[in-house]
Amino acid sequence: MTFNGSWKVEQSENFANFLEQMGINVVKRKLAEHDNMKLIIEQTGDNFHIKESSTFRKKDFNFTLGVPFEHELADGTVIEGTWVLEGNTLKGNFTRKDNGKTLLTNREVTGNELVQVSMSFLTVHYP
Repeated sequence: MTFNGSWKVEQSENFANFLEQMGINVVKRKLAEHDNMKLIIEQTGDNFHIKESSTFRKKDFNFTLGVPFEHELADGTVIEGTWVLEGNTLKGNFTRKDNGKTLLTNREVTGNELVQVSMSFLTVHYP
């Protein structure tokens, strides 16, 4: 399965709620709702090169499947984690460096669309 291609956000469901769960403040949530994100993904084996382009920024970054890395989101939030490939699904497991919240993201090519499902939760450790 290859994720090569140019992808543009066409619709988002419950995006504002997701951003709120991630701890993003209301001003940044409102801006993010109108971000017009575009991704260009170049995959060579386990190596990925991503070009993000949006209303607010442009950023290129690389990652290798299974290798932890840090990434700065559009709002300045730094996350750390990994992407792995399970079947035809690219699965990301990341932790926010500032508040410890976990971000899980799945990406899968379905027909001519790149479908992304993301969720967030706070991990609590009890003694």
